[in-house]
Amino acid sequence: MNTEVPPGSPAPPAPESALSVPPTPGSPSSSLSPAHQYAATRRSGLLATAGLVATTAVWGSTFLVVKDAIASVPVLDFLGLRFAVACAAMLAVRPRALAGLGRGGWRHGVLLGLVLAAGYAAQTFGLRTASASVSGFITGLFVVFTPLIGAVLLRRRVPPAVWAAVALATVGLALISLHGLSIGRGELLTVVGAFFFALHIVGLGEWSHRHDAYALAVVQIGTVAAVSLLLAVISHGSSGGRILTLPPNASSWAAVAVTALLGTAAGFFLQTWSQARMPATRAAVVLTMEPVFAGVTGVLAGETLAVRGWIGAALVLAAMYAVELGPRRR
Repeated sequence: MNTEVPPGSPAPPAPESALSVPPTPGSPSSSLSPAHQYAATRRSGLLATAGLVATTAVWGSTFLVVKDAIASVPVLDFLGLRFAVACAAMLAVRPRALAGLGRGGWRHGVLLGLVLAAGYAAQTFGLRTASASVSGFITGLFVVFTPLIGAVLLRRRVPPAVWAAVALATVGLALISLHGLSIGRGELLTVVGAFFFALHIVGLGEWSHRHDAYALAVVQIGTVAAVSLLLAVISHGSSGGRILTLPPNASSWAAVAVTALLGTAAGFFLQTWSQARMPATRAAVVLTMEPVFAGVTGVLAGETLAVRGWIGAALVLAAMYAVELGPRRR
């Protein structure tokens, strides 16, 4: 957010953000000189950025893995297993991780988990008909939605460059996903997923620095697992089938393991930890590397993207970076 101050007026107080959380009294950083505190903050920011980039590499490269897995396992069953395994693994590593979270941490974690569950359900159902490359690029629209949601929910001013980016991203999205005069169902579901991911980024940016990152990630992941498994059981019960469909072969179980341990347990811990050290809009820009990794992985695996699709992808990426880099450069 860039708020101009009239000449001669006192500077407004810095907004509370994950990047500028004051050190607690008695902590090692509270006794450091300003220069050392700046260096420590800069190192922390670089580590946070590196953590997010590593996370996007895993997320982007698993689009194809998920697409193959849901060909043999229903979407909700796959999501339930994936997040349940991730939650169990995290609790096995730190059995008392939730002991000191507190009521506020549980409330924030569950709310973030519900939003995340909606995002993953929409994105994964969309992958049934959308290609991994297209799904990856459309998912990246969360970087455009993030400042817009911040403006509505947090009353933050949206600069003109953001509105220009929204228009640019809309054109790019049309080039990628329009089939004739109608948008494909899979692409539309992926846009819905991108909106929920943006809402998750905004919420995580506001709450992550208030709680232990590991515990907050466990609650989020556990909430997604519970919601997905509950909906899976309900859907199977209404159709008279089995309670839960398990992966039928080793490759499907491998997909569950990879996405659970790397994409979910490690990925969401890194995201939660990193977003406690940078503003939400900056985190969203770093996370746009996910569709880049997804597109490259899809093409390397043999997927094709038409020329207009590549043009649309370039426009979407340009919009993503304009959201943050344009206002920052001014």
